[in-house]
Amino acid sequence: MKRFWTTVAVDADRVVRLDDRPVRTPGRAPLALPTDALAAAVADEWRAVDETIDPRAMPLTGLANAAIDRIAAQPAAFADGLARYGESDLLYYRADSPRELVDRQAAAWDPLLDWARTRYDVHVETTAGVMHRAQPPATLARLAEAVAARGAFHLAALSPLVTVTGTLIGALALAEGATDADTLWAAAMVDEDWQAERWGQDSLAAQAREAKRRDYDAGVRFLSLL
Repeated sequence: MKRFWTTVAVDADRVVRLDDRPVRTPGRAPLALPTDALAAAVADEWRAVDETIDPRAMPLTGLANAAIDRIAAQPAAFADGLARYGESDLLYYRADSPRELVDRQAAAWDPLLDWARTRYDVHVETTAGVMHRAQPPATLARLAEAVAARGAFHLAALSPLVTVTGTLIGALALAEGATDADTLWAAAMVDEDWQAERWGQDSLAAQAREAKRRDYDAGVRFLSLL
């Protein structure tokens, strides 16, 4: 789509407007945001459009569209999908060697698991290797409750945090201020960084990592504006 507007504004209902016409989601709902900060940031994305709309350059708009069109209609089902990451969280599965990698994983991941144990009063099982290790049903239920308690826009923010990092617990810790974005990213990249240090990183892997970081950063920023 070519740029067709001159001015961008936010109205009293926090709907982004182009030349006084409301922006609409792909589902044709008004693009109404829940906070002034997020509305201003989404409006800035529309102001930054040059000649042609590039959705990749408008990640906040994309997450807002998802919150309004996809998540708000069925928040319980969407929350359930995210909660399933608690069954096979990255933080549960550890290397058994070499010692340096074992220690790196423990240093990055144990504080997040300790936080979850205290915050949600749960028991978490860890294991060496990649074979599935079942978690206690009470643990999964408590994590699912923590996800389900969030509204559509918070779920939209959590989605890239969980899917990019592979850790529901880490994403919840970030959402509740128990860790910061760079610390969680470093924790999620422990294994990848280890492999790159030993075998190097090819250009395709580097591009994939950059794309993941963009999605992750968009989720972090979206969350911070709610």
